[in-house]
Amino acid sequence: MTKRLKDKNILVTAAGQGIGKATAIAFHKEGANVIATDINDKTLEDLNKEYPNIKIQKLDSTKNNEILEFVKTLDKIDVLFNAVGFVHHGSILECEEKDWDFSFDVNVKSMYFMCKAILPMMIKQNSGSIINVSSCASSLKGFPNRFVYGTTKGAVIGLTKSIAADYVKQNIRCNSIAPGTVFSPSWQDRVNQSPDPVQAKKDFIARQPMGRLGTAEEIAAVAVYLASDDSTFTTGTTISVDGGISI
Repeated sequence: MTKRLKDKNILVTAAGQGIGKATAIAFHKEGANVIATDINDKTLEDLNKEYPNIKIQKLDSTKNNEILEFVKTLDKIDVLFNAVGFVHHGSILECEEKDWDFSFDVNVKSMYFMCKAILPMMIKQNSGSIINVSSCASSLKGFPNRFVYGTTKGAVIGLTKSIAADYVKQNIRCNSIAPGTVFSPSWQDRVNQSPDPVQAKKDFIARQPMGRLGTAEEIAAVAVYLASDDSTFTTGTTISVDGGISI
Protein backbone atom coordinates (compact mmCIF):
# COMPACT_ATOMS: atom_id res chain seq x y z
CA MET A 1 0.00 0.00 0.00
CA THR A 2 1.11 3.55 -0.75
CA LYS A 3 -0.35 5.04 2.45
CA ARG A 4 -2.20 7.70 0.46
CA LEU A 5 -4.42 8.39 3.45
CA LYS A 6 -1.72 8.50 6.13
CA ASP A 7 -2.97 10.22 9.32
CA LYS A 8 -6.35 11.18 7.83
CA ASN A 9 -9.27 10.75 10.22
CA ILE A 10 -12.10 9.00 8.40
CA LEU A 11 -15.65 8.19 9.51
CA VAL A 12 -17.42 5.35 7.70
CA THR A 13 -21.11 4.46 8.03
CA ALA A 14 -22.59 1.01 7.33
CA ALA A 15 -19.10 -0.38 7.89
CA GLY A 16 -20.20 -3.76 9.18
CA GLN A 17 -20.47 -5.45 5.81
CA GLY A 18 -20.42 -5.00 2.04
CA ILE A 19 -19.16 -1.78 0.50
CA GLY A 20 -18.88 -0.01 3.85
CA LYS A 21 -16.71 -2.74 5.34
CA ALA A 22 -14.47 -3.07 2.28
CA THR A 23 -13.99 0.69 2.20
CA ALA A 24 -13.19 0.95 5.91
CA ILE A 25 -10.54 -1.74 5.43
CA ALA A 26 -9.14 -0.06 2.32
CA PHE A 27 -8.91 3.28 4.14
CA HIS A 28 -7.15 1.57 7.06
CA LYS A 29 -4.65 -0.14 4.78
CA GLU A 30 -3.84 3.23 3.20
CA GLY A 31 -2.84 4.62 6.60
CA ALA A 32 -6.03 6.33 7.75
CA ASN A 33 -7.37 6.47 11.29
CA VAL A 34 -10.75 4.86 10.69
CA ILE A 35 -13.88 5.03 12.82
CA ALA A 36 -16.30 2.37 11.60
CA THR A 37 -19.97 2.79 12.49
CA ASP A 38 -22.94 0.53 11.94
CA ILE A 39 -26.26 -0.33 13.50
CA ASN A 40 -25.12 -3.94 13.91
CA ASP A 41 -22.93 -4.67 16.94
CA LYS A 42 -21.94 -8.14 15.77
CA THR A 43 -20.60 -7.15 12.35
CA LEU A 44 -18.65 -4.28 13.91
CA GLU A 45 -17.10 -6.59 16.47
CA ASP A 46 -16.09 -9.02 13.72
CA LEU A 47 -14.43 -6.16 11.83
CA ASN A 48 -12.60 -5.03 14.95
CA LYS A 49 -11.32 -8.55 15.66
CA GLU A 50 -9.85 -8.71 12.16
CA TYR A 51 -8.52 -5.14 12.24
CA PRO A 52 -8.03 -4.07 15.89
CA ASN A 53 -6.77 -0.62 14.90
CA ILE A 54 -10.09 0.26 13.30
CA LYS A 55 -12.20 1.92 15.96
CA ILE A 56 -15.83 0.87 16.08
CA GLN A 57 -18.96 2.66 17.23
CA LYS A 58 -22.54 1.47 17.11
CA LEU A 59 -24.56 4.19 15.39
CA ASP A 60 -27.96 4.44 13.77
CA SER A 61 -27.46 7.01 11.03
CA THR A 62 -31.20 7.63 10.82
CA LYS A 63 -31.27 8.93 14.42
CA ASN A 64 -30.11 12.53 14.52
CA ASN A 65 -29.82 12.69 18.32
CA GLU A 66 -27.48 9.67 18.32
CA ILE A 67 -25.35 11.27 15.62
CA LEU A 68 -25.09 14.62 17.40
CA GLU A 69 -24.06 12.96 20.67
CA PHE A 70 -21.46 10.86 18.87
CA VAL A 71 -20.02 13.83 16.98
CA LYS A 72 -19.35 15.57 20.31
CA THR A 73 -16.68 12.91 20.95
CA LEU A 74 -14.80 13.70 17.73
CA ASP A 75 -12.01 16.23 17.34
CA LYS A 76 -11.31 16.10 13.61
CA ILE A 77 -12.78 14.32 10.62
CA ASP A 78 -11.05 14.65 7.27
CA VAL A 79 -13.30 12.30 5.32
CA LEU A 80 -16.90 11.20 5.74
CA PHE A 81 -17.98 8.09 3.80
CA ASN A 82 -21.76 7.58 3.77
CA ALA A 83 -22.60 4.01 2.79
CA VAL A 84 -25.94 3.41 4.51
CA GLY A 85 -28.55 2.11 2.09
CA PHE A 86 -31.60 -0.06 1.55
CA VAL A 87 -32.92 -1.59 -1.69
CA HIS A 88 -36.70 -1.74 -2.04
CA HIS A 89 -37.99 -4.06 -4.78
CA GLY A 90 -41.01 -2.90 -6.76
CA SER A 91 -42.67 -0.40 -9.06
CA ILE A 92 -44.59 2.71 -7.95
CA LEU A 93 -47.74 0.61 -7.62
CA GLU A 94 -45.91 -1.75 -5.30
CA CYS A 95 -44.43 1.02 -3.16
CA GLU A 96 -46.57 1.87 -0.16
CA GLU A 97 -46.15 5.11 1.75
CA LYS A 98 -44.32 3.27 4.53
CA ASP A 99 -41.85 1.91 1.95
CA TRP A 100 -41.33 5.40 0.55
CA ASP A 101 -40.74 6.89 4.00
CA PHE A 102 -38.41 4.10 5.13
CA SER A 103 -36.34 4.26 1.93
CA PHE A 104 -35.93 8.03 2.17
CA ASP A 105 -35.08 7.83 5.88
CA VAL A 106 -32.33 5.25 5.28
CA ASN A 107 -30.97 6.34 1.90
CA VAL A 108 -31.28 10.14 2.04
CA LYS A 109 -32.08 11.46 5.50
CA SER A 110 -29.20 9.49 7.02
CA MET A 111 -26.78 11.31 4.70
CA TYR A 112 -28.45 14.64 5.44
CA PHE A 113 -27.99 14.04 9.18
CA MET A 114 -24.40 12.85 8.85
CA CYS A 115 -23.29 15.64 6.51
CA LYS A 116 -24.97 18.34 8.59
CA ALA A 117 -23.31 17.05 11.76
CA ILE A 118 -19.81 16.75 10.29
CA LEU A 119 -19.71 19.81 8.02
CA PRO A 120 -19.14 22.39 10.81
CA MET A 121 -15.99 20.50 11.79
CA MET A 122 -14.76 20.54 8.19
CA ILE A 123 -15.57 24.23 7.79
CA LYS A 124 -13.50 24.99 10.89
CA GLN A 125 -10.63 22.93 9.43
CA ASN A 126 -11.08 24.57 6.01
CA SER A 127 -10.83 21.12 4.44
CA GLY A 128 -12.69 17.88 4.02
CA SER A 129 -14.00 15.24 1.66
CA ILE A 130 -17.51 13.79 1.77
CA ILE A 131 -18.22 10.66 -0.26
CA ASN A 132 -21.79 9.43 -0.67
CA VAL A 133 -22.78 6.05 -2.08
CA SER A 134 -25.47 6.50 -4.73
CA SER A 135 -26.23 3.94 -7.45
CA CYS A 136 -26.39 3.60 -11.21
CA ALA A 137 -30.11 3.05 -10.48
CA SER A 138 -30.78 6.75 -9.92
CA SER A 139 -30.92 9.86 -12.10
CA LEU A 140 -28.31 8.05 -14.23
CA LYS A 141 -30.53 5.18 -15.38
CA GLY A 142 -33.94 3.69 -14.68
CA PHE A 143 -34.22 0.03 -13.70
CA PRO A 144 -37.32 -2.16 -13.44
CA ASN A 145 -38.64 -2.69 -9.92
CA ARG A 146 -36.36 -0.06 -8.41
CA PHE A 147 -38.86 2.82 -8.19
CA VAL A 148 -38.22 4.26 -4.73
CA TYR A 149 -34.63 3.02 -4.59
CA GLY A 150 -33.79 4.84 -7.82
CA THR A 151 -35.66 7.91 -6.58
CA THR A 152 -33.67 8.05 -3.35
CA LYS A 153 -30.35 7.41 -5.04
CA GLY A 154 -31.12 10.21 -7.52
CA ALA A 155 -31.71 12.41 -4.48
CA VAL A 156 -28.28 11.43 -3.15
CA ILE A 157 -26.71 12.77 -6.34
CA GLY A 158 -28.61 16.04 -5.95
CA LEU A 159 -27.61 16.29 -2.28
CA THR A 160 -23.98 15.69 -3.24
CA LYS A 161 -23.91 18.38 -5.92
CA SER A 162 -25.59 20.91 -3.64
CA ILE A 163 -23.10 20.41 -0.82
CA ALA A 164 -20.23 20.59 -3.31
CA ALA A 165 -21.52 23.91 -4.67
CA ASP A 166 -22.15 25.44 -1.25
CA TYR A 167 -18.78 24.57 0.32
CA VAL A 168 -16.28 24.58 -2.54
CA LYS A 169 -14.85 27.90 -1.25
CA GLN A 170 -14.18 26.29 2.13
CA ASN A 171 -11.99 23.63 0.50
CA ILE A 172 -14.60 20.95 1.15
CA ARG A 173 -15.28 18.45 -1.60
CA CYS A 174 -18.36 16.29 -1.96
CA ASN A 175 -18.65 13.47 -4.48
CA SER A 176 -20.71 10.34 -4.97
CA ILE A 177 -20.05 6.85 -6.24
CA ALA A 178 -22.67 5.04 -8.33
CA PRO A 179 -22.07 1.28 -8.13
CA GLY A 180 -23.65 -1.28 -10.40
CA THR A 181 -24.67 -4.64 -8.97
CA VAL A 182 -22.09 -5.60 -6.38
CA PHE A 183 -21.63 -8.95 -4.70
CA SER A 184 -22.43 -8.33 -1.05
CA PRO A 185 -24.40 -9.84 1.84
CA SER A 186 -27.37 -7.56 1.10
CA TRP A 187 -27.35 -8.64 -2.55
CA GLN A 188 -27.18 -12.29 -1.50
CA ASP A 189 -30.15 -11.73 0.82
CA ARG A 190 -32.21 -10.27 -2.04
CA VAL A 191 -31.33 -13.25 -4.24
CA ASN A 192 -32.24 -15.74 -1.51
CA GLN A 193 -35.59 -14.03 -0.90
CA SER A 194 -36.60 -14.25 -4.55
CA PRO A 195 -38.98 -17.04 -5.72
CA ASP A 196 -36.18 -18.65 -7.73
CA PRO A 197 -32.75 -17.76 -6.27
CA VAL A 198 -30.79 -19.61 -8.96
CA GLN A 199 -32.55 -17.76 -11.78
CA ALA A 200 -32.37 -14.46 -9.89
CA LYS A 201 -28.60 -14.77 -9.64
CA LYS A 202 -28.35 -15.54 -13.35
CA ASP A 203 -30.54 -12.54 -14.19
CA PHE A 204 -28.43 -10.15 -12.09
CA ILE A 205 -25.26 -11.30 -13.81
CA ALA A 206 -26.82 -11.33 -17.29
CA ARG A 207 -27.75 -7.63 -17.12
CA GLN A 208 -24.12 -6.67 -16.44
CA PRO A 209 -22.29 -6.00 -19.75
CA MET A 210 -19.07 -7.41 -18.29
CA GLY A 211 -20.85 -10.64 -17.45
CA ARG A 212 -20.07 -10.51 -13.75
CA LEU A 213 -20.95 -8.66 -10.57
CA GLY A 214 -18.72 -5.98 -9.14
CA THR A 215 -16.86 -6.44 -5.87
CA ALA A 216 -17.00 -4.25 -2.81
CA GLU A 217 -13.24 -3.83 -3.10
CA GLU A 218 -13.63 -2.28 -6.56
CA ILE A 219 -15.95 0.37 -5.09
CA ALA A 220 -13.54 0.89 -2.19
CA ALA A 221 -10.68 1.61 -4.61
CA VAL A 222 -12.60 4.60 -6.01
CA ALA A 223 -13.45 5.73 -2.48
CA VAL A 224 -9.74 5.75 -1.63
CA TYR A 225 -9.11 8.04 -4.61
CA LEU A 226 -11.88 10.44 -3.56
CA ALA A 227 -10.62 10.45 0.04
CA SER A 228 -7.03 11.10 -0.97
CA ASP A 229 -5.19 14.23 -2.04
CA ASP A 230 -5.08 12.78 -5.56
CA SER A 231 -8.63 14.07 -6.03
CA THR A 232 -8.28 17.61 -4.68
CA PHE A 233 -9.66 19.09 -7.95
CA THR A 234 -12.65 16.72 -8.01
CA THR A 235 -15.95 17.82 -6.49
CA GLY A 236 -19.65 17.60 -7.24
CA THR A 237 -19.21 14.59 -9.48
CA THR A 238 -20.67 11.10 -9.58
CA ILE A 239 -18.30 8.31 -10.54
CA SER A 240 -20.00 5.25 -12.01
CA VAL A 241 -18.40 1.94 -11.06
CA ASP A 242 -20.91 -0.30 -12.73
CA GLY A 243 -19.25 -2.59 -15.27
CA GLY A 244 -20.77 -0.60 -18.12
CA ILE A 245 -24.43 -1.05 -17.18
CA SER A 246 -25.22 2.67 -17.44
CA ILE A 247 -23.73 3.25 -20.91
